[in-house]
Amino acid sequence: MTAQSRPPVVPLRRPPVRQATLVRSDIDHTFDVFVRTIGVWWPVRPFSAGQETVRDVTFEQHTGGRVYETWQDGTTVQWGELLAWRSPHGFTMTWTGTPAPTEIELAFTALGPALTRVTVEHRGWEALSDAQLSEDCALPGGYTGEAYSKGWATILACFAEAAEARQSSKGSLP
Repeated sequence: MTAQSRPPVVPLRRPPVRQATLVRSDIDHTFDVFVRTIGVWWPVRPFSAGQETVRDVTFEQHTGGRVYETWQDGTTVQWGELLAWRSPHGFTMTWTGTPAPTEIELAFTALGPALTRVTVEHRGWEALSDAQLSEDCALPGGYTGEAYSKGWATILACFAEAAEARQSSKGSLP
């Protein structure tokens, strides 16, 4: 195929939201902190349905498992379902915190014995209408106002801080 006969490249109308962080810890510990202690470090206010009533967040650690928050009164609110489970390298899940389900993929990449890159890709925005894309989520502005990008940056910063703080006490993970 020549350059003249190739179809034009069309940019994605609704590209994925991507964020990344570096964690000064090995990949196994980094992954464990993310999935086993998410209820401790995840900023439930404003990034959850129950906010201050959230008692815990749980990963059922297998393909088909649920990710959900549990409130003080025992109510559970599902965040999504695990579509792929690749411990300690990552997972893919549906995200039901949007008007129509989207998809989140987290990847954990060992860059050295004590350094891990964690990347998130939140995709599937095509399932939402233009009006839904501009609706506020946990932060004002929705997808079109870059609230999801800012939100994931905040969440990953909280996570990196927690993973690095727990590095010295690896044996104390629940």
